[in-house]
Amino acid sequence: MTKKSSPGPAALANEVDRLAASGLEALGYTQAELERCAGLTLEIKRLKAEREAVIPAHVYQRAELIHGVADFTGDSYKLAKDCVGTTAKRIVFCGVRFMAETAKILNPDKEVYLPALEAGCSLADAITGADVRKLKAKHPGLPVVSYINTTADVKAESDVIVTSANAPKILRKLYEKHSALIFLPDEWMGRNLAAELGKKLGSELIIWKGKCIVHENFDPGSVKLYRKMYPGVKILAHTECSPALVKAVDFTGGTGDMMKFVEGTNAPTYMLVTECGLGDLARTRYPEKTFVPMCRLCPYMKATDLARVKDVLERLPAAHRIELDRGLMDRARRSIERMFELAEDTTKN
Repeated sequence: MTKKSSPGPAALANEVDRLAASGLEALGYTQAELERCAGLTLEIKRLKAEREAVIPAHVYQRAELIHGVADFTGDSYKLAKDCVGTTAKRIVFCGVRFMAETAKILNPDKEVYLPALEAGCSLADAITGADVRKLKAKHPGLPVVSYINTTADVKAESDVIVTSANAPKILRKLYEKHSALIFLPDEWMGRNLAAELGKKLGSELIIWKGKCIVHENFDPGSVKLYRKMYPGVKILAHTECSPALVKAVDFTGGTGDMMKFVEGTNAPTYMLVTECGLGDLARTRYPEKTFVPMCRLCPYMKATDLARVKDVLERLPAAHRIELDRGLMDRARRSIERMFELAEDTTKN
């Protein structure tokens, strides 16, 4: 590793200005916080080049990561595609463990690091590969459709992976040849999909009882109150929210769909019912629009910060490197590639 040199006052000032202009100042970052971030982002950029690394960041991540050091940002689907296309030797994933595992599955010969080891996911923890095998034995012959918020061993037991954005499209294609499907592990998303597709739960769509700790407790009863408080507000909810909430809002979709809705409409105010990081990103991306809060922080997504990214790039610690069995990765990769095929119409079902 080359010898570290501290950035000069001019470089630090320029980085502070860049971060402020990117939207961090508008989000409430003080001058002292911007200076702290600038020192870290400059060092991370130096280390990225030295380590031949790339940094993907999910939209729920801290704003200083997204605007400070991320090479690409997006939802789970976009990040999976972006990781496939990278030529970097190393991937330092600013997200949660299942996302880093997905990056490793799609890049088996690259080093993939997770800066915060505690960055798990309540949905991914809700089901195991053994659970899937028991379900398949109970419902022989039914295709297993798993939400991308699952561990590598669950993906390896699945026929196709879906995201919140492409799940309806992929399930419709599968129903052209199958009368029933298994959908895992998000119960609310499963119920929302059954309602959207007109399928009967328990017979035509078998679901699991996993929940997202961010989305499971939003109160649908508060929607009427917010509409009175903010006349004309457009309320958008993630598909992991309860069916009762989904019925009460103006639009339901994945994070990418929600951002497209905001971009393509002109409302007096918007409310994004999901993890708070999306609201932060929306405010920086669309500063001319007004957003009102109805969000919750994900403790897993917020576990990663600039200091942890810097530490991983400096030390490349083995404990933070994602290691998966090669055979398991091969099986899991097939289910992810099947998602790419069905979502992008590159093959007939």
